[in-house]
Amino acid sequence: MKSYVAPSALLPDGWAADVTIVVDDAGRIERVATGTDRGGAERLRGPVIAGMPNLHSHAFQRAVAGRTGSPAQDGDDSFWTWRQAMYAFLAHVDPDAFEAIATQAYVEMAKAGYTSVAEFHYVHHDPCGMPYADPAELAWRVVAAARSAGISLTLLPVFYAHAGFGGMPIADAQRRFAHGIDGFARLYDVLAAAAPAQGYALGVAPHSLRAVTPEEMQAILRLTDGGTPIHIHAAEQIREVDDCYAWSGMRPVEWLLANAGVDARWCLVHATHMTAREVTALAASGAIAGIAATTEADLGDGTFPGDAYLRAGGRFGVGSDSNAIIDPFAELRQLEWSQRLRLRRRNVLGDAAQLPIGTSLWRAAAGGGARALAQNCGTIAAGAYADLLVLDPDEPALAGQAVDRMLDAAIFGPCRRPLRDVMSRGRWIVRDGRHPQEAGVLQRYRTALARIDAMA
Repeated sequence: MKSYVAPSALLPDGWAADVTIVVDDAGRIERVATGTDRGGAERLRGPVIAGMPNLHSHAFQRAVAGRTGSPAQDGDDSFWTWRQAMYAFLAHVDPDAFEAIATQAYVEMAKAGYTSVAEFHYVHHDPCGMPYADPAELAWRVVAAARSAGISLTLLPVFYAHAGFGGMPIADAQRRFAHGIDGFARLYDVLAAAAPAQGYALGVAPHSLRAVTPEEMQAILRLTDGGTPIHIHAAEQIREVDDCYAWSGMRPVEWLLANAGVDARWCLVHATHMTAREVTALAASGAIAGIAATTEADLGDGTFPGDAYLRAGGRFGVGSDSNAIIDPFAELRQLEWSQRLRLRRRNVLGDAAQLPIGTSLWRAAAGGGARALAQNCGTIAAGAYADLLVLDPDEPALAGQAVDRMLDAAIFGPCRRPLRDVMSRGRWIVRDGRHPQEAGVLQRYRTALARIDAMA
């Protein structure tokens, strides 16, 4: 049992001063109190907020960041041309490199304030598309990477079987991803058996409607129980929407709501292109919209209809997706700024309580992310994981700010390093902005990239 005293902390009912947080030996918050005797508690060195759950990551894509900036000769770069570049890079990634890249991504997440991650894990086989001797080889590399970084993991093995709507045969570049139902069920059973001992939560992820037939989706969903998180890509690109309509006479979000039993277990990642009816229905379903605003901007996806979705009562969380940017503060800034550019007004995504915009965004995204990960996190309250972020009041952008404006300054101000310390499940994993493993992790990452580049 350990006790910590924060000069101020963002609690479920708002900011409070002189907050004592008692953490049990399992890394959960046992008690939160204000104005209590400090005794032998450790004094925290800045205002405290809950860690952010990252609800959507493809960790290996961290190594693709910065490598796709050469314009195409015809000037027609898009998500689809980026995807081909990603496939070409992945053709040279072996298990050791896969783990090195994932660990680097997760250490960066820890330093940025993501204390947990949902890994949308769709690379299963070797570069020739053949299963490894252990079919869960790359899943174990994800688990090891999260353990090295010290962040909590929700592992989402992805079922991916087709290159397009209507059961189109898989493309050669996608063979590393592909499963049949029986093979995927065996993988899922292995991961489910190991989850309690390995300490990760387990969900399932039909990749998208273009990669999974309706029959396959139902078979995958039958593997789950009532508490299993279910994630799926949906309506990221206009072409995807058009192709889905040509196949089914319905749009992706519309089809899922009508046919897949979407409820509070689900996270629809992106959900960028929706009609007003889809927005209202998705909000009513209880599902989480998984927004990856920096990736969506990088890939030219489009803008999530955030204003309408929140007014309809929808819940959301944020993720780093392609990991071109790993920073929850930047995700929330890009999300809000995208709404401002679209609607030409400010402070769009505030809540009914009229809190400062930064506080509203952080609390909403942390709560939605926790639901999507099926983890008790994203809040400073008894029973939740002790995932704590200590803001750095010596950061110039935060200096002199009233505590209830700290998150406004951290998200929208000229802030370079908002965090001083990071705790995940009761254990400090970042102190004074540094992760204890970062030097060795970076060296392994560099070695992996050099080996990949030599093969390319």
